[in-house]
Amino acid sequence: MTGFPGGAVCRSFCVDMRELLPLFPKPSRYAGIEDGVRRKNPADVRLTIALAFPDTYDVGMSYLGQKILYGVVNSRPHWLAERVMAPEREVAAVLRARNAPLCTLESDTPLAKTNCLAFSVTHELCYTNILYMLDLSGIPLRTADRPQCLTACPLVICGGGALLSAEPLAPFIDIMVLGDGEEALPDLLCLLEKALETDWPRRRMLEESRFIPGVYVPSFFADPADPGEPPIPLFADYTRPARRIVANLDDAPYPVRQITPVGAVHNRLSLEIARGCTRGCRFCHAGMVYRPARERAIPDILTLLRDCLTRTGFDEVSFLSLSAGDFSALKGLCLAALDRCAAEQISLCLPSLRVGSIDDEILERMADLRRTGITLAPEAGSQRLRDVINKGVTEEALLLHAQKLLEHGWRQVKLYFMFGLPTETDDDLAAIAELCRKVRDAAHGGPRMTVTAAIAPFVPKPFTPFQWEAQIPIEEMRRRTDLLRKLFTKQKCLKLRWHEPAMCLLEGILSRADRRMADVVEKAYKNGAIFCSWADNFDLAPWLDALGECALDARACTGPRVPGAPLPWSHLEAGVSEDFLLRERARALDPAGAKITGDCRYGACRRCGACDTGAAPSLLARADAKSIGNRLVLPQRDQFAHSPTLDDHGRLVCRTRPNRPPRIAVPLTVKAATYRVWHTKTAGSAFLSQLELQAMLDRALRRAGLPLAFSRGFHPLPLLSFGRALPVGVESLAEWFIVTLRAPLDPRDIADRLAVLPSGMKLVSVEQLSEAGRIKPAPAEKFRLRLAEGDPGAEARCFEDFAAQPAVTYMRKTKTGLRSVDIRPVLHCWSASIAPFRGESPQAGGSPAPAVTFVADWRMLYLSPLAFCCAVLAPLGTEAALRPRLRLVKTAQLYTGEDIRKASCKGA
Repeated sequence: MTGFPGGAVCRSFCVDMRELLPLFPKPSRYAGIEDGVRRKNPADVRLTIALAFPDTYDVGMSYLGQKILYGVVNSRPHWLAERVMAPEREVAAVLRARNAPLCTLESDTPLAKTNCLAFSVTHELCYTNILYMLDLSGIPLRTADRPQCLTACPLVICGGGALLSAEPLAPFIDIMVLGDGEEALPDLLCLLEKALETDWPRRRMLEESRFIPGVYVPSFFADPADPGEPPIPLFADYTRPARRIVANLDDAPYPVRQITPVGAVHNRLSLEIARGCTRGCRFCHAGMVYRPARERAIPDILTLLRDCLTRTGFDEVSFLSLSAGDFSALKGLCLAALDRCAAEQISLCLPSLRVGSIDDEILERMADLRRTGITLAPEAGSQRLRDVINKGVTEEALLLHAQKLLEHGWRQVKLYFMFGLPTETDDDLAAIAELCRKVRDAAHGGPRMTVTAAIAPFVPKPFTPFQWEAQIPIEEMRRRTDLLRKLFTKQKCLKLRWHEPAMCLLEGILSRADRRMADVVEKAYKNGAIFCSWADNFDLAPWLDALGECALDARACTGPRVPGAPLPWSHLEAGVSEDFLLRERARALDPAGAKITGDCRYGACRRCGACDTGAAPSLLARADAKSIGNRLVLPQRDQFAHSPTLDDHGRLVCRTRPNRPPRIAVPLTVKAATYRVWHTKTAGSAFLSQLELQAMLDRALRRAGLPLAFSRGFHPLPLLSFGRALPVGVESLAEWFIVTLRAPLDPRDIADRLAVLPSGMKLVSVEQLSEAGRIKPAPAEKFRLRLAEGDPGAEARCFEDFAAQPAVTYMRKTKTGLRSVDIRPVLHCWSASIAPFRGESPQAGGSPAPAVTFVADWRMLYLSPLAFCCAVLAPLGTEAALRPRLRLVKTAQLYTGEDIRKASCKGA
């Protein structure tokens, strides 16, 4: 699959990635045209870093960690950070076929020509995607094969939440950054800048980096003699790399100027309000290794909210934390933020809420704006099993939370469960279905809640009390999945979604693996295993084949570990002691019944090792001697649990109300003035689809500070309308959209504010319309066309032959199938010229590129102008072959008969 020759130098390429945009699916993801991207004069840049996310653009642009690091690096005047995501398979095939490298989005710089390539590793299933991106970049996969010269091949590093047990990546990564990267990454880049200035070899750079807190150099630990044990340190002064921590979140930099993506899974403003969780769920890796809990001060959050919304134009805000509902001052924060949101019709989202973690007043204010999706995570169906995993959620609290949602207009909720947890029985599985039925019927005769239960097999994770437990075999995963499916069959208002068991098996194989798994990862990649976290791409076979070739057994990889015995990650310091984990495991599996461990944030210290205490210092020592511990805004939560209302039979009472639309402030719906804005759509913006264009314009108009008028109903939106949609890849010098404002402005003022339009969209003019209402599309449009390769003048001959025919039959796709139409009337007139194309230099030898100008008459029939041109040029090749070569620009929209008459030319 890879075609990678190995060796000690980076592979060379012939073509730039940006030249191939017309061949890519979703080309806008690779155009680098988003607002908020950073561009610097290359002469001023001394260090370039590519921030790589080993998944698709839509996933990568939802990841907050990359946004934070992007801002941190680019805040230094002589450093430049750019982004790169894992390209889809189809894009990779084009790159390989055209011998083009994987490049950064902003400047189309090949990754091999950057100084540092930094991957974000958020889960185990992305391992092969890291090799995939290295391969597409021409960078040797293994550290041992990379040249010692740092200018010949970038330093390959990685960071992220999955690195405390990423030994399968050890041979491929030069440096791993453990823990919070806001401080560790700048320290590492300062050292790299010094190494480049003084011409250090790669080995010297690695040796010096081991003194930076939070840095783990895998090659400085030798493989153990006994499989399954931790690697052996090679330096006496470097034996236990520790996770680095930002002790005070208020000191951590946060990007006000964020990139607004073309598309993303979570296309909204994400504000991190806290880091770390102390609830102590015994299965949760993040809840253990992100300790202690650190909350950002409310004034800082509100300042960030104001500044970020001003700079980005997002219409939705998400407060992020491992457990946002546990934020001590959540009520005060939400009520203050919602005042700002209501004034601009911005919705607030609190993802993955803990049961009972928000009160009525917050819910009511959120519902008044927009009812975003609600996800609750009981994790287990029975109270017994919830106590085993230390979830701290009762059935009564869950039903009360569901009733509060119903009372405030929500009619759907998603519940997340795991199965295969330690001590689980079939009765616990049946309790999942029963609990979902109770949530559905929480209103007791009132409206039913639609409940979607999402289930996934339990995967034991390192640095958790369950790290020694076995994962259930795949056959048992499938049996339990089938059992749950039967329990949900024919249940009204209940839906079941489940993770693919084979995918969870692979996660279990990799999550507690040692360095022997590195060969498996490489073999699986070379056998085609990429995008393993996507169900439609997943195939377990390459992994099983690779395991067999390496003499490893999947059952042994997911089996139990001996408590107290060395583990492959025991040489790394996560901040939670093994004694604490063993105590929690014993409390979970106590034969007399599981014991709950309280939240140390508001209760007694549990001596986990993460905080400085009177008894012992934190296991995460800091060079600046700052104290490490829970940092809260308030000593106790500013919300209080509501007492349930019971009827005469002792049942919970739910006072539901009609499912009315969200409230919108009346002034926001005033239609004071309507304007048509004319603009261009050239260069990278030509690759925006109509839906992408609409979303980007929405945010641009908000950034411009225009007083937008909004629609009413369940989903109030800015009043925007558009002309005829352009096909993706077609440029235009004459596009428009119509916007309605709630306060009149001078068109010149609007024009000044619209300097924030996306890249490639230049403002032409603004006109105020006398009457609001739909403007009909232009009956005719003028275009200019050129083919990038081939016989000069071939386009003109095709147009001449087409115009000479009395009729031309074209098979058009419709909803009912193919339909033949005569497309000859579309060509009103045409002419050939050798004038330079807009934005292009003359061809070699000084001659301008030949082109055809034509007028398309849409009065009898509208057809995609791109499809029409391919039909005219059919003698030169198929549509698939022509589209990458064809450059088409709309130059004018013709509304009147006089305009069309003036456009008459040869072939009329």
